[in-house]
Amino acid sequence: MSWINRVRNALPFMAKKETTAETLWHKCPSCAEMIFIKEWEDNLSVCPRCDHHGRIGPAERFEQILDAGFILLPTPQVQEDPLKFRDSKRYPDRIKAARAATGDQDALINARGAIDDVPLVMGVQNFAYLGGSMGMGVGAAFIQGVNEAIARKCPYVIFTAAGGARMQEGILSLMQMPRSTVAIRKLHAAGLPYIVVLTDPTTGGVTASYAMLGDIQIAEPNALIGFAGQRVIESTIREKLPDGFQRAEYLLEHGMLDMVVHRSDLRDTLARVIGYLAPRAAA
Repeated sequence: MSWINRVRNALPFMAKKETTAETLWHKCPSCAEMIFIKEWEDNLSVCPRCDHHGRIGPAERFEQILDAGFILLPTPQVQEDPLKFRDSKRYPDRIKAARAATGDQDALINARGAIDDVPLVMGVQNFAYLGGSMGMGVGAAFIQGVNEAIARKCPYVIFTAAGGARMQEGILSLMQMPRSTVAIRKLHAAGLPYIVVLTDPTTGGVTASYAMLGDIQIAEPNALIGFAGQRVIESTIREKLPDGFQRAEYLLEHGMLDMVVHRSDLRDTLARVIGYLAPRAAA
């Protein structure tokens, strides 16, 4: 520790450098501007300078979208570390660290609530939890959300954010792709809407399954959406991909999305879409 830091820490009336940096300012990852943290939070974690949409977790998303009084659904219990996987760390150690960092039990959290008094079940993936990766826990939570929506006869809305399937669970993680697809068919058989909001980033097996099967596909501005990475695709086809490839606006232009919606407009947009797709519930 340098002498100036020792002096700073010894003086009670001086704020510690790390505390000031963490609690007062946020550095935008897009434009690198330093933003007063209260301004950042008041603007829904969207940069007021360049309009970059920051990544947020389930707690913030539920607060922004749902009416007050929503109820979190219990996290489904699944077998942890079924393959006894270890790379540079043991898989259980990675799970413990992710839970400590996020406060969530897994990467997908569901809540039942309402938007403008119209009931719905809403799921949110947390990219901060092991990259939002899809494992057995995420698959079980997705099915839980669908079953809850069927029981309550209301739409299921999911906010996706994932790097794909969870490698530590191997083939068991890939099995969640057909499981989630079957669950969506059950939701449709019950005549209930399934709405997807894709956030940055949504990639891999999540994109190849439930993230692209919505009745309505919405995305936040400039969200990265794709299956394989851009460099992998370029090296495979030996061509340079166009600017903005795999970004929300490019996908909207090419017919893969229905709309790109600013975070400040998401709540009103979802209320309107649910009113169109489930008029009886909205009445």
